[in-house]
Amino acid sequence: MKAPCLLCGGKTNLLHHPGVRADYHVCEQCDFIFKEAADIINSDEELRIYNCHQNSIHDPRYVAYFERFLKDAVFPHMNYGRNGLDFGSGPSPVLAQLLERDHGYNMDVYDLFYAPEKVYVGKRYDLITSTEVVEHMRDPMEYFQLFRTLLKPDGILAVMTLFHRNDTNHFLNWHYVRDRSHISFYTPKTMQYMAEKTGLKMIHTNLERYTTFMLDETWQKKPESNQKP
Repeated sequence: MKAPCLLCGGKTNLLHHPGVRADYHVCEQCDFIFKEAADIINSDEELRIYNCHQNSIHDPRYVAYFERFLKDAVFPHMNYGRNGLDFGSGPSPVLAQLLERDHGYNMDVYDLFYAPEKVYVGKRYDLITSTEVVEHMRDPMEYFQLFRTLLKPDGILAVMTLFHRNDTNHFLNWHYVRDRSHISFYTPKTMQYMAEKTGLKMIHTNLERYTTFMLDETWQKKPESNQKP
C-alpha cells in the first residue's frame, strides 16, 4: 500500500525489490526513498550486521576512504574551531581517531549501539560528522533538527551516504540496498529539502555521497509554517 512521504508528505510510488524481499516508497516530490515499516529488520539483527564490520585505523584503505571525505566535505568549509562530534561512530570510531591523531581535533563520539551515552547534550560543536549513518535512520528529519541545535554559529555538518539515481533499474541492482539495515535513501534534492525545513543550508555536495551544511542565519526570520517538516 502506498504511503505519504515521511519527509514532505508528498505522493509516493510503491516499488517492490524481489532480491531484498521488501517494499520501498519513492517520493515524487523530494526524491526520498524509504523502506516499508513492516520490512525493517529488528534491532538485534541490525546489531548483528554491524558486528560483522571489521574496520581499523590501521587499515590504510579505510583511512584513505575517510581522508577523501575530509578533503572534500570537511576541511574546505571549516573555520578555526576543532571541537567535534562523530554521530554514529560505529564499532570502531576510526574517523574520530583520525581527526584527533592527524588533524588536532577534540572529538566526542556517539553511537546508538556502541557509544550510547548522549555526550552531546548541552554542547555545541564546530564540526559534526555523520558517515554512513543516515541511511539507517527511520526519521532523518528528527536527527537533522538535533544537528541544528548542536552546531555552533560557524560550525559545519558533514554527511556521507551514497545517493540513489532516481532510476528504478539502478535501484533494483544497487549494492547499497542489499544491506538490509539500510532503510532510507537520498539525493541532493532530498538533502536540500531537509536543510530548508530544519534551519540548515546546504553549502556543498559532490553529487555522489558527500553533503555539507551550516546553520541558516535567516531561518529564524522565516514564517513559522516554513519551519515545520
